[in-house]
Amino acid sequence: MKNKRSPFFGVPPIIASGLLLGFSLTAWSADPPTAAAAAAGKPMNADAEHAKIFVESKYPSAATCRTCHPNHYREWSVSAHAYAQLSPVFNAMQATVTKLTDGSNGDFCIRCHTQVGMNLGESTYMSNMDRHPTSREGITCIVCHRLQNDYGKVSGRFALVTGDILTPVYGPTGDTELKRVLSQPDVYRVVTNSSVAGRKIHTEINKFEPLRTSGFCGSCHDVTLMNGFRLEEAFSSFKNSPAAHRGESCQDCHMGLIPGKKSGYAEEPAAIVGGIPTKPRRRTNHMFAGPDYSVVNKGFFPHNDKAAALATMREWLTFDDAAGWGTDAFEKKVSKDYKFPPRWSSVDDRYDARAILNDQYGLLADIQKQRLTILRQGYQLGDLVVQQANVKGLKFKIEVKSGTDGHNVPSGFDAERISYMQVFIKDATGKEVFKSGDLDPNGDVRDLHSTYVHDGKLPLDPYLFSLQSRFITSNVRGGEREQVLAVNYSVDPLPFIRPMPFAMNFTGRPAGARIQRRGLESLSSRWAEYKVKSSELTGTGPYKVRIRFLAGMVPVNLITEIKVAGFDYNMSPRDIADAVKNGHSLLYDKEIMLQLDGNKPTINLATLADVPAPSYAQK
Repeated sequence: MKNKRSPFFGVPPIIASGLLLGFSLTAWSADPPTAAAAAAGKPMNADAEHAKIFVESKYPSAATCRTCHPNHYREWSVSAHAYAQLSPVFNAMQATVTKLTDGSNGDFCIRCHTQVGMNLGESTYMSNMDRHPTSREGITCIVCHRLQNDYGKVSGRFALVTGDILTPVYGPTGDTELKRVLSQPDVYRVVTNSSVAGRKIHTEINKFEPLRTSGFCGSCHDVTLMNGFRLEEAFSSFKNSPAAHRGESCQDCHMGLIPGKKSGYAEEPAAIVGGIPTKPRRRTNHMFAGPDYSVVNKGFFPHNDKAAALATMREWLTFDDAAGWGTDAFEKKVSKDYKFPPRWSSVDDRYDARAILNDQYGLLADIQKQRLTILRQGYQLGDLVVQQANVKGLKFKIEVKSGTDGHNVPSGFDAERISYMQVFIKDATGKEVFKSGDLDPNGDVRDLHSTYVHDGKLPLDPYLFSLQSRFITSNVRGGEREQVLAVNYSVDPLPFIRPMPFAMNFTGRPAGARIQRRGLESLSSRWAEYKVKSSELTGTGPYKVRIRFLAGMVPVNLITEIKVAGFDYNMSPRDIADAVKNGHSLLYDKEIMLQLDGNKPTINLATLADVPAPSYAQK
């Protein structure tokens, strides 16, 4: 039977007290040594622990902010911002690019993903399991709220204001409400003196108006390499959009009530201090749902201070979630001689871990709902127009529309964002007579980057509808080629990351690489055309046409390209590829019936209900 335990899961009193006093619990969870080790009576390295506390005095963790901002923390903890540095795909990619450019890439990529880590001077190659906890929080609270300068599109490391939790922060409205709270210390039970025990909070909020502007987002979401190559242009795309011309901001769509749509903001307390909510005001959503999703262990993402206190990242990797550890179904039937890793030998700890994981699954489900909402806003299906339907063949086209007027879709790193349509046609007997958009055994669509297509094991998909842009690189001896990474395969004395040898005024772009845009502009549409030959038809019908539209984080072929660098958390390329493929979001799943009777109907797919689960299996 499971024993009752405290909410701090057996953490030593001094650490539990630290959470109440407002310093970061995660600051004690780096590996090695760990809070879990201390709880088990194992010695801790005093120098290492003092170093962590010293860093916390300069760069407070999000868990520190959680004390008074639990709702902000919960939203942020599962966001793409929180995942920015933890992503094994990102880390392998930046390591591969740095290797291919003979080190000239430096910390160009990673300095945006872990501003704290690079300001601390951490190695660009080290495992996240060895980074400081605040460093692996990626775009954490202080990255936005400890900025005192408006940097613009710098694509660089920001000078964060250092200091402990008492140090002033920067917000969009100033500190009128904070002053009211500080004027009643007995009511809110706060202290502003570092030598006094109690709940410490920041002493000032300096008004920083850029936080409410799109330009603030553009500091990271327009990425131009040092040779002028425009790698990501989300902000530039927005600046040329109807939404921008109306005076709307990135925040209006990405921090409001409905992801991807201007819908107003919640009116809620911005903080809960000493159990007492502050006065309601405009409260922004910090979940930032988008196309990215986690492929890592759920013990350390979403960020969870209880999880960090219970076990280290390496210890979480040894917890068998799939086997059901910590559930009654498993624990009541497990044999006495079952061998658990030392960290999980206690049934109480396994139950505590399961309680944490249940919360994690709930958070991941919440952001998946928001992800579907924003992706369905961006990608929409229009009409299906039948152009031919007789014994000579079946021909039709499908309209795919952009539902947003804020920027192109996909946006940002569009050369690695996949959004594609699947069309499967079966005859009256259930025999498949046509397919497009299906996945090869690796999880790639059958385009030029599919290993199976490249090796001649599967045919190229001639009808593939994909909105993924492409990197086109120049060869030393002339010509260009389409490839996964924007780094020239040819041996080049001037790899793309280095400065251009001549002014770009002559070419209008860097000579080494370019991006072939295939996305949709704001509120535009494109038609996908399909044709089934008469020789492929088996009868008069009816023919069942299944139409699905999906969006993924990155293509699996990117994993193949960057696997040379290895992946963090002991994950194999297959582990990563399967998680990436399984994370594809199914946005629409429609089904229509067609007869070869010569009729040419137009069908509005938006009005058709989606096929109920279980849906058509990906192939």
